[in-house]
Amino acid sequence: MDTVLQHLNSQQQAALDELFEFLRIPSVSADSAFLPDMQRCADFVLQSMSTAGLTAEIIPTKGHPIVYGERIEDASLPTVLVYGHYDVQPPDPLELWTTPPFEPQIRDGRIYARGATDDKGQVFTHLKSIQAWVEKTGRLPVNVKFLIEGEEEVGSDNLDRFLADNKERLKADVAVISDTSQYGDGIPSITYGLRGIVAAEVRLTGPSKDLHSGVFGGSVANPINAIARLCGSLVDEAGSVQIPGFYDDVIELSDKEKQEFVRLPFSEDTFLAETGSGAVFGEAGYSTLERRWVRPTCDINGIVGGYTGEGPKTIVPSKATAKVTCRLVPGQNPKKILTALESFLRERCPPGLTFEFLTFHGCEAFVFDPNSEWINAASAALQAAFGSPPVFIREGGSIPVVSSFQQILGIDTLLLGWGRNTDDLHSPNEHFHVADFHNGILASAHLWQKLADVQR
Repeated sequence: MDTVLQHLNSQQQAALDELFEFLRIPSVSADSAFLPDMQRCADFVLQSMSTAGLTAEIIPTKGHPIVYGERIEDASLPTVLVYGHYDVQPPDPLELWTTPPFEPQIRDGRIYARGATDDKGQVFTHLKSIQAWVEKTGRLPVNVKFLIEGEEEVGSDNLDRFLADNKERLKADVAVISDTSQYGDGIPSITYGLRGIVAAEVRLTGPSKDLHSGVFGGSVANPINAIARLCGSLVDEAGSVQIPGFYDDVIELSDKEKQEFVRLPFSEDTFLAETGSGAVFGEAGYSTLERRWVRPTCDINGIVGGYTGEGPKTIVPSKATAKVTCRLVPGQNPKKILTALESFLRERCPPGLTFEFLTFHGCEAFVFDPNSEWINAASAALQAAFGSPPVFIREGGSIPVVSSFQQILGIDTLLLGWGRNTDDLHSPNEHFHVADFHNGILASAHLWQKLADVQR
């Protein structure tokens, strides 16, 4: 182990140089103009896997390719499935970047580039640690399988099909994903729970065309008036969701977990400053962290309809649309929640309007037993690399692949993020702290050894 760590410390600049090469590839999956770059990025990942000592291949899908690699040392050893993605968010608006998004630069100890922390930088930490183990010892303490996709930022449309078609090939004891964040500056964390999600769109249609509000207003239903009332009825003034049965299956937080949350360093003033909000709001009787991590929600994400240009236009609009998401917690069933949401809104739709309800992606919430031997091993690895024990947190966001791993492959996931929530993910000037990149590589190197000691 010492020789591996010494080698990694001596190769820090080389690792940065290779990461910069990775970051220069504009692998924007959402824009067809970048299609050649997506293939070029998949080729880069393939070469990086091969250099790290994995047997690797590019697997075509109906969309962007998956890059798969593995190194099987011994069937008696634990097998770890590492997931990540090489695609990135669009860089727009370009004018808000201090330096071009695909020309990585280090400023104030941070690597600035699109994909620096989401997810290229974090994926690369695992490849570099694997390479060091193989080069310095000739083998790994565990078997590894790497699954790096190119469609995470556009919904992973082809991933579940690949998982279902390759169950035996992807068989593993535990999965590892580094696509989350530390709790705070100098506070490494293990995310042991995620909220799930359902997403829907409500469309109301009234008259066949926009009508003059002076001539027809008050005589036919106004779709925007109606959709505003429907959206407003979903959550009451105390922050409680009003859909019947919404909370019926919620698994409440244990007293021990509540105590752990209280012990976490948290400043409401800092939270408000980071969000730009004037006050906290949410379900009565719960702390801000509980509202963010372990309570279900219902949010209107957008309302569209009528005239929104400059100046007035006096119409009764023909159509109105609202986009709605619910974040779910353990115990809640996505299909059940969607059915209840549709019934709630449909029953309240005024006469004279056509009601349409469209559904999109969804996944269940995820919780990993914080006392698991896998988590204990990961905790020891993070402490060895970062110099302090990790805190155990949940996150309010959703990572659908975690649910897919549970349901399709039957394995749980260790969520080990080296980045920070303040790294401007999905925003201009995305960055990754250089120290976090190097510590992430060290934590990854320790992780393989610690996981090898887990009794299966």
